[in-house]
Amino acid sequence: MAENRDDLSRRIASLLTILNCLLLCLGNTGGPILLRLYFLHGGRRQWLSSFLETAGFPLLLIPLSVSYLHRRRSNPSTPFIHLNTRLLIASVIIGILTGLDDFLCAYGLDFLPVSTAIVLTATHLGFTAFFAFLIVRQRFTPFSINAIALLTVGAGVLALHANGDRPDGVSAAGYWKGFVLTIGAAALYGLVMPLVELAYAKAERVVSYTLVIEMQFVMGFFSTAFCIVGMIVNKDFQAIAGEAERYGLGERKYYLVLVWCAVFWQCFFVGAVGVIFCVNTLLAAVVVASLIPVIEVLGVVFLHEKFSGEKAVALILSLWGLASYSYGEYRQRKDESGGRHFPTEAVELVPSADV
Repeated sequence: MAENRDDLSRRIASLLTILNCLLLCLGNTGGPILLRLYFLHGGRRQWLSSFLETAGFPLLLIPLSVSYLHRRRSNPSTPFIHLNTRLLIASVIIGILTGLDDFLCAYGLDFLPVSTAIVLTATHLGFTAFFAFLIVRQRFTPFSINAIALLTVGAGVLALHANGDRPDGVSAAGYWKGFVLTIGAAALYGLVMPLVELAYAKAERVVSYTLVIEMQFVMGFFSTAFCIVGMIVNKDFQAIAGEAERYGLGERKYYLVLVWCAVFWQCFFVGAVGVIFCVNTLLAAVVVASLIPVIEVLGVVFLHEKFSGEKAVALILSLWGLASYSYGEYRQRKDESGGRHFPTEAVELVPSADV
């Protein structure tokens, strides 16, 4: 009986890991493309675009409701929510930081091609390694240091050849503003990911997948609320109808872009916290970085962006950094038998009524 339970737990762990990796891939490719599409055809509201990155959080009510009904059927006295005070406070703080990160990311995409922005965003891998070292004591290795150096050089290559990459209508000052904003967004996201892992570690209770989704719901609520405040101050709500009428692809497609942008970004955030829960922060960072060439191709095919030689060099350096980082993680996990994998305690809860 115990062996069957362990086998079921391992299978559910694998399925959850695969599902969250798929969600992360879907959101990380579709979200930036749709957000750039919004700006490319006449969208100009930075707070509205940042709002879209977490506005899909109500979709999480569907799995949360299913989970609650399942628990109620097995245990009528089951609590409605699993969050304790510590996790609630952590979720609120991380949610507000995420809202600020959304704004930096969206504002940067107003000035940069998505194929450039995504290479710059890859620098979050270095920031993640740095903050993971400070916050969750994840060690630097020669491979991670090499990856950071390569990603930094890749960003430098783009910076030195900025004039050949500027979209039409964007000034040199605007391009540099987008460059700095995107690097800032990468740095802040590199901080958020270890903070999520730290919240799991300090939870003072078993972290089930339902608890992870509850945390993401709270984070999504507060990051969206943060952006709504910006929208109110910037009068974005009053401007939406007029912007839709003037949108290059038509009013109907304007609203479709907004809705699907919110859906794809929600897939990204759910997948990211899910991968952190199932494995660790660094795998989430590696999955995000591995999608760089996919987004590059999508930007060229669907948004007709230029793919210069400098951008190709930066892409190669980013992928080289990714490979170095991934191999270092593989070596470290192989050497350390006690490395962190899917949390056993959480997996064991899956067949029971607590998930």
